[in-house]
Amino acid sequence: MHTSSNNAISNLEKQLGFLLYQPYKLLIFLPILIFSTNVIGAMVVVFMAIGLNSLARLLPVLWARINALGSLSRVKVRGRENVNPTQSYVIVANHRSHFDILAVYGWLGIDFRWVMKQELRKVPALGIACEKLGHVFVDRSNPQKAKDSIERAKDEIRDGTSIFFFPEGTRTDRRQMLPFKRGAFKLAKELDLPILPITINGSGKILPTKTLNLIPGTVELVIHEPIASTDLDEQELAQLARDRIATVLKSA
Repeated sequence: MHTSSNNAISNLEKQLGFLLYQPYKLLIFLPILIFSTNVIGAMVVVFMAIGLNSLARLLPVLWARINALGSLSRVKVRGRENVNPTQSYVIVANHRSHFDILAVYGWLGIDFRWVMKQELRKVPALGIACEKLGHVFVDRSNPQKAKDSIERAKDEIRDGTSIFFFPEGTRTDRRQMLPFKRGAFKLAKELDLPILPITINGSGKILPTKTLNLIPGTVELVIHEPIASTDLDEQELAQLARDRIATVLKSA
């Protein structure tokens, strides 16, 4: 009986918290997101234009942290010891939510270029800022254009600058990941770079796929040991990275 009473109180607290969060989300968080995206996006464009590239690359980290913390969510990182700051990597991670972008950008602590879908180029402020920062827009409907975009990014992937892929190709709300596409692993072999697998847990609960129902929570980034790309083919690399991510992958 005591346990049932505790559960009822806990459920009531959760419902009350959810109701209180709705006006906060609309009246405080959403204006912060819109304002910070436009202001920081404009600052990135200006700083890149006048040659303050290093400073410009710090601004998206600030943007991500402002909005993640503004949503009343937390991000934890495990496995930083697996990263050599002078080494470039092909980074791959599972993808559950748009919140993954805030968590990775704000807390990963690695200089990298995103590989992102072409549609994001059209987002006001965000799209042009990402273009100026050298992120890679991929037209998934045109394999040749996608390949050309990756080719143009190769020269920047050196001296500790990495490239980041979501190799599932889209967000998924299932614990079972989609099969990994081979582009990231093909690039790793071409550039002789190690794969750095990352597991993202918790983001699917904060912002479930195909909804705008933001709920505060905690995201965990787990950085795994790098995988050398020299002795395995693309399919083997993809499977090994996927298996490693899956070892600590939770349900959302």
